[in-house]
Amino acid sequence: MEDYFAHKTAVIDEGCEIGKGTKIWHFSHIMPNSKIGKNCNLGQNVVISPDVVLGKNVKVQNNVSIYSGVICEDDVFLGPSMVFTNVINPRSAIVRRGKYSKTLVKKGASIGANATIVCGNNIGEYAFIGAGTVVTKEILPYALVVGNPSKQIGWISEYGHRLDFDKLGFAICMESGEKYQLIDNKVEKTL
Repeated sequence: MEDYFAHKTAVIDEGCEIGKGTKIWHFSHIMPNSKIGKNCNLGQNVVISPDVVLGKNVKVQNNVSIYSGVICEDDVFLGPSMVFTNVINPRSAIVRRGKYSKTLVKKGASIGANATIVCGNNIGEYAFIGAGTVVTKEILPYALVVGNPSKQIGWISEYGHRLDFDKLGFAICMESGEKYQLIDNKVEKTL
């Protein structure tokens, strides 16, 4: 007996690993050699390609395809209809199978609805990618980015609130009360 839930319309291929407490909803397809962690939620019409890795507590909203070459660490949020690519120069007549670019989405990052992540560009811890954003370069941890192409417009807390740093480089999350420091264009949570 499985330790996860899969809707009767979901297709689960042999050879994949699915963690305890994970939920897989309508018309989703999980392909061989993929690894899905504990307590993930995969919405309707989600495709997980071979060799994809999802950490624990990853939330994948409806209509998202996660292609070979993508790794999402724990607590990642993937918004509705967001897009990953895995070939930088696709051509119909040229087979590039096995030459996929890697994309790493680090712990706690959120990617908004209809965003596009061009392959080979990693997303830092707790970064927040706004809806409709097109990511064409590396995204720093705690960065808040929007637009096409993506542009960093600020910093964000682990709770998803914009951080306003004072002249000394300190900020407090309005929800959690956690403190952050900005040094040399890098954000760190302080104790």
